[in-house]
Amino acid sequence: MDSGSSPPEVPSSSSSDQPPPPPSSSQISHQQLSRYESQKRRDWNTFLQYLKNHKPPLSLARCSGAHVIEFLKYLDQFGKTKVHSSDCSYFGHPSPPAPCSCPLRQAWGSLDALIGRLRAAYEEHDGKPETNPFGARAVRIYLREVRESQAKARGIPYEKKKRKRQPPLPPPPAGETSASVSDVAVDPAGETSASASSASVSVSVCAQEGEGEGEGEGGDAKRSEVVVEEEAGDGDDDNDDEDDTKKKSSSAS
Repeated sequence: MDSGSSPPEVPSSSSSDQPPPPPSSSQISHQQLSRYESQKRRDWNTFLQYLKNHKPPLSLARCSGAHVIEFLKYLDQFGKTKVHSSDCSYFGHPSPPAPCSCPLRQAWGSLDALIGRLRAAYEEHDGKPETNPFGARAVRIYLREVRESQAKARGIPYEKKKRKRQPPLPPPPAGETSASVSDVAVDPAGETSASASSASVSVSVCAQEGEGEGEGEGGDAKRSEVVVEEEAGDGDDDNDDEDDTKKKSSSAS
């Protein structure tokens, strides 16, 4: 083997072989925001084109809620939602088994979202909120009527999304309930007994101290009484000796 030859190089994994990192939440929100912004821009341009083609042409400053309702009705010709008429046999049927000749309309949800985007776009283009035609009361009434009529015709009720409430916690088993109740009942008693025992200990200590003081004060008196009794006993012994001496002298005489 040639000493000057270098060992074979191990191929390193290039960065292109590695999968790209998943998008972050900020990137996802930015994509959703840009999608919303682009849709809002398209809707705004469509409305401006409608005003331009209107006969007679309308300016944005002269636009009112009635013109907005005309624009929404104009969009119905591009709708894709089947709305059954009242004389149709499938009226109120959510999923008809066969096609019918009823017209297609813009769904209420699409119109409601469209008005929301146009309302925001109007204010972004230096429009005042109080003069915003997309927020007019007539537009809100029209949208409500469309929602109710389509709900009856399609048999699909439109309901507001309710916030999900957390389900109530299930009740604990009977054993755990009794245990917890007993714990609650025992704890105050334990504290009471502990306080009572500490009180009794303090009382007994005080009593012992009192007895010790009493013994200290009366100890000398007790010892003096013992000494007096001993002295009295010695006196009795002397009397006994005198009696014995008298008896002996009388017997000798």
